[in-house]
Amino acid sequence: MIAGAAVNDHAEIGERVSKAGSPKNLMGLTTADAKRLLSEHGENAIKDVRISPFQKFLGYFWGPIPWMIEIAAVLSGAAQRWEDFVIIATMLLLNAGVSFFEEHKADTAIDALKQRLAPTARVLRDGTWMDLPARFLVPGDVVLVKLGNIVPADIKLTEGDYLSVDQSALTGESLPVDMKSGETAYSGSVVRQGEMRGIVTSTGMDTFFGKTARLVETAKTRSHFQQAVLRIGNFLILTTAALVALILIVALFRHAALIDTLLFALILTVAAIPVALPAVLSVTMAVGASTLAKMQAIVSRLVSIEEMAGMDVLCADKTGTLTKNELTLDDPVVFDARNAEEVILAAALTCAREAPDAIDAAILSELSAESKLDHYRIIRYTAFDPVRKRADATVRGDGGQFEVTKGAPQVILDLVHQKEEDRHRIERATDNLAERGLRTLGVARRGEKGAWRFLGLLPLFDPPRADSAETIATARQMGLKVRMVTGDHKSIAREIAAKLKIGTDIVSARDVFTKDSQDGDAVGIEHAEGFAEVFPEHKFKIVRALQNAGHIVGMTGDGVNDAPALKQADVGIAVDKATDAARAAADLVLTASGLSVIATAVEEARRIFERMTGYATFRIAETIRVLLFMTLSILVFDFYPVTAVMIVLLAILNDFPILMIAYDNVKVAERPVRWDMPRVLIMSAVLGVLGVIASFLLFVVAERFFGLPRPTIQTLIFLKLLVAGHLTIYLTRNEGWFWEHPWPSWRLIVATETTQVLGTLAAVYGWFVAPIGWKYALLVWGYALAWLIVNNLAKIWTYRAMRAGMSNYRRHFDRVHASLHEQAAPTVDRRPNSHRESAR
Repeated sequence: MIAGAAVNDHAEIGERVSKAGSPKNLMGLTTADAKRLLSEHGENAIKDVRISPFQKFLGYFWGPIPWMIEIAAVLSGAAQRWEDFVIIATMLLLNAGVSFFEEHKADTAIDALKQRLAPTARVLRDGTWMDLPARFLVPGDVVLVKLGNIVPADIKLTEGDYLSVDQSALTGESLPVDMKSGETAYSGSVVRQGEMRGIVTSTGMDTFFGKTARLVETAKTRSHFQQAVLRIGNFLILTTAALVALILIVALFRHAALIDTLLFALILTVAAIPVALPAVLSVTMAVGASTLAKMQAIVSRLVSIEEMAGMDVLCADKTGTLTKNELTLDDPVVFDARNAEEVILAAALTCAREAPDAIDAAILSELSAESKLDHYRIIRYTAFDPVRKRADATVRGDGGQFEVTKGAPQVILDLVHQKEEDRHRIERATDNLAERGLRTLGVARRGEKGAWRFLGLLPLFDPPRADSAETIATARQMGLKVRMVTGDHKSIAREIAAKLKIGTDIVSARDVFTKDSQDGDAVGIEHAEGFAEVFPEHKFKIVRALQNAGHIVGMTGDGVNDAPALKQADVGIAVDKATDAARAAADLVLTASGLSVIATAVEEARRIFERMTGYATFRIAETIRVLLFMTLSILVFDFYPVTAVMIVLLAILNDFPILMIAYDNVKVAERPVRWDMPRVLIMSAVLGVLGVIASFLLFVVAERFFGLPRPTIQTLIFLKLLVAGHLTIYLTRNEGWFWEHPWPSWRLIVATETTQVLGTLAAVYGWFVAPIGWKYALLVWGYALAWLIVNNLAKIWTYRAMRAGMSNYRRHFDRVHASLHEQAAPTVDRRPNSHRESAR
């Protein structure tokens, strides 16, 4: 009897379960014991450690880029340049606010998981049954679960005939699981049939469900996009800091006016620091998110769009994702029936038409219009249960009375008493269907005084979605490797994988994750084409193993069991009708059935990636172009080539075309793409250095040949930096000539040319600068256009050189690899057979 004594740990709980004896002896815990156990084990709820929203918001002000922006704001205030201070502070707050809003979904995964727990439970306390909030359950409690209940905790079943439990959202199994006394029902699963009592063995975070929630909490990744932004920001910051420090040192040695030097250095720093970098990239991501929303795909984490561009492995959950999660009848196997229709009709007569379960619904849906059940009257009906393993009906119709039954093939065979030869034939057919991953039902019929006849077998399966095969084929064309993940048996997984042309190299999670290798066989995981019999922690580990192998991993799913893997994946994708927990943990939520939008999302992601690469190249090249030219001018000529006002104007006029990059037309890559920072830096350096050379040539010509005064030269340089800088946007869009397809979007062209015209008018008529007139303005335009061709040629040659270098590297690597392989291979005697025989 369970009453009175304390329950101190799981070992003692297990001992109580084993000593419970007859279920009728279970009296439940006392109120005092339950209260003490509640203080020991805590509430039956999912715990999560959170920081306050205010602390989380402050966290967005910490990092290399925020630090430099904050320093610039402080310096602006110290120099009493309040306009700059307000602009910089506003940008800083805006970046933090956008990031805080977009990332707040990280906590909602746990909230959604909490909602899956049953709100109340039927508990035996002090010998009396009562309804209590499920959060007050403790290990050792005696509870009752029945049809429609959500199991409130992990329960060791002790009393009752059977329980049919739907735990597909926990384990991914597509069919309900039949349980009996001695087995454990998991918290969060749904009771479909039966009623049983049991003893609570685990609560809260110690349950199978709670461990899933803990995996969601621990699944944290920093996106490749975030890493790339940090690298770009760090490069620009370090370059700016080094060159500004050099300017200050030289000015100090030259005894220049310190306040003027500090002011110029401040403005130069503010102009060079990528203050708008996070905002520009967020706008670009938001544009992509808006495009996907029109396709019924909701982006919950903006940076995941960029991750999709580099995604090379897509782990697809089978049940409800690749398949419909709806049982469907396959072609019946006929034995003593006249035809397949007779088998289906007999099975339909044993179905619960008012409230059919998944199996009955599948059979009834296949019944032809000619076989109207209204022609038959059910005299007696016995529903299916896991103990008898069959459903029976006595029916009046067809001119008389007869009986029909459907159930497990072995049970029906024992009922029919087939001849040995016929029995073997039916068993072989059942085995063949099982090898194809099909669950089968036997169907039999007998007349009022006749013997049972085995009519045939009804194979059942969960069919693939209509667009799954097409989506997988499209994904492969785009360079993605698709891996199926399911909690079903290996034979079922192999059958579905073959139909979808994923491959038949399906491995069981039990073989991959052994006791000796808790993290799994890394090589086996990477090369398998699918995984069967997996649990939530397996999915999580599969994703992590693929990430550790260098892959960018996408994961699709719909159940609570998928939530940890969705959170850990670089791109978590919750499919249509997914649970709240899966949606909250995912980066992309599909609101329409099917997976076809994933291919479109990947295409859009690669388009955004090209825009980001072009922007990064342009931004770094401009920083090199402006900073290096100014630094060398000050060091060599002791001359400030542009004024502080000109630097501010350049920064303002640059922002408009930069924002329009988010709407640009770009070529979509055919394979997964990743950030290649050395490649970006090399191209940026080439364009930046060429820009410095062009600026110095213009300075020399203006001073030595035209004899222009320094203020006029400064305006010439300002206009050249503006026009040539904006033309660089056209160069960084592709690897070929700037006029090649696809053409820039009209928004980018309008923004770029409008700002160039405004800058030209400012230079011609002297708005905030010394006027130069149309003659010199047109000269600068012609000069910039000529250098556009030179820069384009240099860009093409640089890309060719980098591709050739990479090709040579790969060939060298392959040769070294082949050489090492040959050295490691055993020596083979290649002499003729007769010589080898004589040598023996």
